[in-house]
Amino acid sequence: MVKPISEQLSELSVRAKNAEDHVAAAQKEAHDKVVERREQSRAAAEAAIKKVDKGIKTAGDAVGDKWMALKAKVAADMGSLKTGIAEQKHDRDVRRVENRAETLDLEAALAVDYAIASIEQAELAVVDAIIGRVEVERARAS
Repeated sequence: MVKPISEQLSELSVRAKNAEDHVAAAQKEAHDKVVERREQSRAAAEAAIKKVDKGIKTAGDAVGDKWMALKAKVAADMGSLKTGIAEQKHDRDVRRVENRAETLDLEAALAVDYAIASIEQAELAVVDAIIGRVEVERARAS
């Protein structure tokens, strides 16, 4: 059963605040603790991606091509998570690690920008859904 949109938005807000708190804490922690936190974040991200993928599969054909693009994005995100693990094991010399850190900074910034864009798209989808329900009520009334 799909949660009401208001609950999903509330959960999104809580998760965004948790991410902010975790990043602030990670910047102050020792390396081993940060590595542990990264693994927790990776597991949470993977679980969230799997949840979205399951939802897309459940929705099936009803959601159309737009959601197929999202499904491809989810698959790419899963691949990226797995690739990141493999790459990390091989990046040891200082220059490679420094370049990787710069790349990760850029990827993090892009991921946050993408999340913001996703929130904007989600808001538009919610408003469209509300308008759709209002139009249904108007059609029934006339």
